[in-house]
Amino acid sequence: MPYLFQGLGDPDPALDAVKAEIRRLDPEGKRWGDVVRHTYDMIYNGSETGRYRWDQLMKTEKTHFGTVLEINAQREFEFDGGDTTDYRIAGHQVDAKWSQSEGKWMLPPEVFDELALVVTASDPKAHFSLGLIRVKADYRSEGTNRDKKSSLNVRGRFAVEWLWHEHPMPASILLQLKETTVTSIFEPGAGTQRVNRLFRAAEGRLVHRNTIRTVAKQLDDQKRVRTNGGARSALKPEGYIILSSYYAHLAEELGVPVPDDKHYISVRVTPAAESGALIDGRRWRRATPDDPACHAPTLPPRGIREA
Repeated sequence: MPYLFQGLGDPDPALDAVKAEIRRLDPEGKRWGDVVRHTYDMIYNGSETGRYRWDQLMKTEKTHFGTVLEINAQREFEFDGGDTTDYRIAGHQVDAKWSQSEGKWMLPPEVFDELALVVTASDPKAHFSLGLIRVKADYRSEGTNRDKKSSLNVRGRFAVEWLWHEHPMPASILLQLKETTVTSIFEPGAGTQRVNRLFRAAEGRLVHRNTIRTVAKQLDDQKRVRTNGGARSALKPEGYIILSSYYAHLAEELGVPVPDDKHYISVRVTPAAESGALIDGRRWRRATPDDPACHAPTLPPRGIREA
């Protein structure tokens, strides 16, 4: 939970200006959440390795995470480079610091008296935290490592100005499903077969495009999903339709989460007597576990609503 007295300290106009600029660029924290998600996926490199968990990484890869996050954020927000720090935001020097554990950011001597943008996240819980702090002498712990880096002491951790704390970011469905289910998804077989098992197991839940690449161990996620030889055609006899952002209206009408351009969602459907989503000339609703399997309808051309 957030610190109850976080951000206590003397007025800091520079910190306030940087905070306002970050908020202006990303009022809801969605872009920052996407940056953190993208960084995890880059480090996992799932399309080549099939990895999707932090504990599957080598020590050097974990160490490299902060550097990749710093670069990805600079590309996303086009921050200027700082003189002695990573960024210049709203005209002020800001250094970016990542730690997998909240409060464990390592601060080098050159950050002393500068602003630090501190970031942490939990991939299993699908949330991230991002805050600002002026690194003062009395905020730093007494102990240092051999590189003369130190961490924040208790007072320093309370002084962090949180912009977002435990804020939602795009989830990895592989970390949300039961371990036995994920194991069965990755059972030997062709990439298309693994993707089919993924969409069966994740019915009614958003699946990130990178998760499909990880399961298939291939870069072309659209090929694994599309009707011509992909999961849409393979799962159609079992009653599944697979929706992308082009079919947001159908997701809403079926009562499932609405996919954006980075997600898909599979839905097992059954004919509806009256109300429901109009697909292929008739009404459909989301099937319950008791509904027998039936042949799914054919989705209309992308983005077309049936009248």
